[in-house]
Amino acid sequence: MAKARSRTTARKVKDRWKAKTWYNVLAPPAFDSVTIADTLTDTPDNLINRVTGVSLQDLTNDFRKSHITLYFKINRVEELNAHTQFEGHTLTSDYQRRMIRRRRSKIDGVYDVTTRDGAVLRVKPFATTDKRIQNSQKKGVRDAMKSTIENQGKTSTLSEFVKDILDGKIGSDIYKNCKKLYPVKRIEVYKTEVVSQPTIMIEEKKQKKEEAKEPEKKEGKPTKKEKITEEIKEPKTKEEIPKETKVEEEIKKEIKTEKPKEKKISKEEKKPKAKKPAVKKITSKKDTKVKATTAKKTTKEKKSTLKSTKK
Repeated sequence: MAKARSRTTARKVKDRWKAKTWYNVLAPPAFDSVTIADTLTDTPDNLINRVTGVSLQDLTNDFRKSHITLYFKINRVEELNAHTQFEGHTLTSDYQRRMIRRRRSKIDGVYDVTTRDGAVLRVKPFATTDKRIQNSQKKGVRDAMKSTIENQGKTSTLSEFVKDILDGKIGSDIYKNCKKLYPVKRIEVYKTEVVSQPTIMIEEKKQKKEEAKEPEKKEGKPTKKEKITEEIKEPKTKEEIPKETKVEEEIKKEIKTEKPKEKKISKEEKKPKAKKPAVKKITSKKDTKVKATTAKKTTKEKKSTLKSTKK
């Protein structure tokens, strides 16, 4: 009897995996609502507050940003799509260890920033140097980091601020401000956490391409030439063509038979150019000396011949 009961109970047990359905997890609109992952659940309420971690390389297809991992939390479900919101980001441990070496200083900082749309974000940057520095110098670098992060957060929304962190814009701004105090080697924001989500909805400005405007035509009555050119472009039927005046016929002939005017050649250009006088070649000093010696020899020979004749 016990064996028969166990068989009947086993038949009644349902398969839990068949009861569950697949849901697409979508990124926030700041990341173009790309599908991050797929999850299983029997009820959509169980999906809320689930957190998924994704590499930035999977979202942007940029292998240079494979060391950044983003975290998204599911906040609402519509049909088979689960929408998320940004929760934070971190850098991989091997990437951090690559920048920190012996006999160098590491300067950490933890700052809470309130953005323009009312969100509170905890930012954790760090800076590295080539040599060990004093505590007073570290304090100056931390103050510069704090001022730049707070000023940037006040003037931007949560999505804009996160984009600046991921693109490295905030790190470059901190580097410029810290360079006055001490030549810092590298600055990175290695971790962020969203303490509270934005309370005010602010629409982000989208950059629109300026459409090429057509040149505006001047108002006024068109001339006879313009009217006739339009008539030539748009052919009409025989019935619509009215009888043309002599003036209009002459203007049409001028438009059709217009040719570039030949340049008139002046009388001066027609005349042949006068030949330049031949320039005498200037001989060198050596040539003059040789000529002088030959002349002397000829005179001596002439004298010798005269003496022989007299004798």
